[in-house]
Amino acid sequence: MAATLMAASITSSAVLFLILVALLTCRVVDSEPTQDKQALLAFLSQMPHSGRLRWNASASACSWVGVECDPTASYVFALRLPGVGLFGPVPPATLGRLSQLRILSLRSNRISGELPSDFSNLTFLRNFYMQDNALSGGFPASLTQLDHLVRIDLSSNNLTGPIPLSVNNLTRLTGLFLQNNRFSGSLPSINIGGLLAFNVSNNGLNGSIPTALSKFPASAFAGNLQLCGNPLPSCSPSLLPPAPSPAGSPNIPPVSDRSKSNKLPTWAIIAIAVGAALLVLLQLVVFLVVCLRRRQPKKTAESGVATGAGAGELAAAAASSFNEGTETSSSKEDVAGGMTEGEKNGLVFFEGGAYSFELEDLLRASAEVLGKGSAGTSYKAVMEEGVTVVVKRLREVGVGKDEFEEVMGLLGKTKHENIAPIRAFYFSRDEKLLLSDYIASGSLSTLLHGSRGTDRVPLDWNSRLRIAIGAARGLAHLHCSAKLAHGNIKSSNILIDSDQSVRVSDFGLNRLLVTATPLNHMAGYRAPEVLEIRRVSFKSDVYSFGVLLLELLTGKSPDQATRGDEGIDLPRWVQSVVREEWTAKVFDLELPKSDRVEEMEKLLQIAISCVAVMPDQRPHMADIVRMMEEMSPRETAADDALRQSSDDPSKESAGQIPTIEPTWSTPPGGAVTP
Repeated sequence: MAATLMAASITSSAVLFLILVALLTCRVVDSEPTQDKQALLAFLSQMPHSGRLRWNASASACSWVGVECDPTASYVFALRLPGVGLFGPVPPATLGRLSQLRILSLRSNRISGELPSDFSNLTFLRNFYMQDNALSGGFPASLTQLDHLVRIDLSSNNLTGPIPLSVNNLTRLTGLFLQNNRFSGSLPSINIGGLLAFNVSNNGLNGSIPTALSKFPASAFAGNLQLCGNPLPSCSPSLLPPAPSPAGSPNIPPVSDRSKSNKLPTWAIIAIAVGAALLVLLQLVVFLVVCLRRRQPKKTAESGVATGAGAGELAAAAASSFNEGTETSSSKEDVAGGMTEGEKNGLVFFEGGAYSFELEDLLRASAEVLGKGSAGTSYKAVMEEGVTVVVKRLREVGVGKDEFEEVMGLLGKTKHENIAPIRAFYFSRDEKLLLSDYIASGSLSTLLHGSRGTDRVPLDWNSRLRIAIGAARGLAHLHCSAKLAHGNIKSSNILIDSDQSVRVSDFGLNRLLVTATPLNHMAGYRAPEVLEIRRVSFKSDVYSFGVLLLELLTGKSPDQATRGDEGIDLPRWVQSVVREEWTAKVFDLELPKSDRVEEMEKLLQIAISCVAVMPDQRPHMADIVRMMEEMSPRETAADDALRQSSDDPSKESAGQIPTIEPTWSTPPGGAVTP
């Protein structure tokens, strides 16, 4: 009896095992995107290419170079084949059969002709990259039927004809790049609310730029010799099309027939000449008066030795402010925030600084441009006595003097070892200046993305972790103690001193600007909600810091990723790689294999929690500091104040900190790049 039961048990176990194997086998078979694989094989067999692209027909299509499937491997999600030597027209009934395709990149090949009409079947396509090819014909009509498209790049082809008004059908479009083609005719009024990037430069367009497109910079329209209107120079009447005449209106006689009736009488000509002479005389008198009033400051300026790139611009800014005299000077009484050292001809110094010079000294300083950011242009100014400072010339300041001084008082008293202090400021009607210490070692951006020559010294893991912790401490101090949101976190604002200490700079300036959020200059670091509310917060700072951590880990610039080949931002790329458990492909190739991989994985998980789409799912800066210090005690020091997360004003509820339980594996091979 027992033997019978045992035999029955073994038999049932074997049956269950066989069923399980069958189910798994069916799942594997079903997971192969058979129809998409056939379409891709047809494309490869019919599309001439240089032989660099080899797909093994016996292997899964999801393992092929350039092919990316969805997580269940049931369809092809993305096809990226940049620069693989494709040439000739795209064969019909091939790629148009990839009905679930989201991303298609065939850039930098030699593809010619027109796109097949069956591209209209790619109804889920979001990103289309066909730049740097030899496409001909008009704007592909099939693309205007794909209402899921977010980004189109057809730049650097041979496309001709007009740009169709039907582009307005693409209501989700955020980027349209048509530069370096041969489009002609007038620009249609493309009025898509979410369109953030647009370029039609170097074509043959003519006429006036529609109002809906005038928000884009002049560079987006450059190279169209007959294009005019804002932001290009105004249109002359000869460039505008003639207005249609109402039906039945009399014919207008030629200009030659009316020349006599348009001739001015003699008395009018005399009056105009006398008026012009009086106007010139009045301007001369005003000029002499101004020169006499400003003679002494002008002599001072002429005695200066301002040299170098940017010196003229900085000297002109300082001179225009200095010459306003008492109109822009405030009293020598303290303003808020410890401004106890008074003014030096309008310069207001904060206590604790070692500087003591006047605005006049800026006129004589040699200067060079360090960079242009969202808040303004920064200069390196070297005084005659050898003192070197950084002068930031703010632009688009949208507050008055009282509010400006109030904000400066708040920023000036913010002191921390990981914060780059503001030493002085200047306010006038036309110029607003900030002075801070010059740090010769440069920024994190320079260390990560600087020269890639043979003499380059890669940033090792210890340095990256130390920089990450230092920046986190500085931001936590801003949030917890100063009650300030930074508003512009990026690698160029993380400064590294000569003793390798980390300084967070350019904090809190969003409170002064007309546009509260510098959208263009921090596109790769911007939290999703900031685009809608155009206001920074503690949680949007956390998102930007998470992108900064990903930049440290991957070595990739978020700005390049946002403008990149496939249009995917850095957080989404990292999350897609981690989701496939290809984490080894995330880390910067300059990071050597070491025993610190566990720390790298933990920091990656912290970064991923910071870039959560929903703000309330992101941790607080104080908790981030605590997690980073706990994961690597060797790179941290005691800082009890930062570990008191209860002081964080951004905490609206007692949320739970995300649990860090990383599970990683090695990718199946092949490089993964955004």
